[in-house]
Amino acid sequence: MVDWLRRLLCIAAVLTMSTSAYAESEPIGYVKTHAGAAFVVTGGETLEAFPGLSLHESDHIRTGEDGQLGLTLLDNTVMSVGPNADLVLEEYLFRPGEGDLGLGVRLLRGTLQFISGVIAKLRPEAVKVRTTTGTIGVRGTRFLVRAED
Repeated sequence: MVDWLRRLLCIAAVLTMSTSAYAESEPIGYVKTHAGAAFVVTGGETLEAFPGLSLHESDHIRTGEDGQLGLTLLDNTVMSVGPNADLVLEEYLFRPGEGDLGLGVRLLRGTLQFISGVIAKLRPEAVKVRTTTGTIGVRGTRFLVRAED
């Protein structure tokens, strides 16, 4: 009986460790709107996007031919991701009381409309949108960018 219980506890520990990185990371935002084929790849798992789905640092956002997503981050940054897009949420720091601010995304392909939030207002140089050909430093409040393969 004791041996069986030990085995069960070991299996439970292994299963818990495989999802602990995702569960322990704090959400940085959420999916606000969704249309068509759209997915969030998080912790090695591909999830079909839906309104309210939590977003985490290092998540990949992918949309299909008919896919579109509206994303809202904790600092009220709003991103609209168009069809056939691949976007990586590379960095997110939002602790304004401690002066820790940073936002970095990488658009590998597709279109992205970006409306800046609190991070860009408090520290514009801390916001970067990277593409395959360059980096956009955010100094305004709204822009549209397109990246091609």
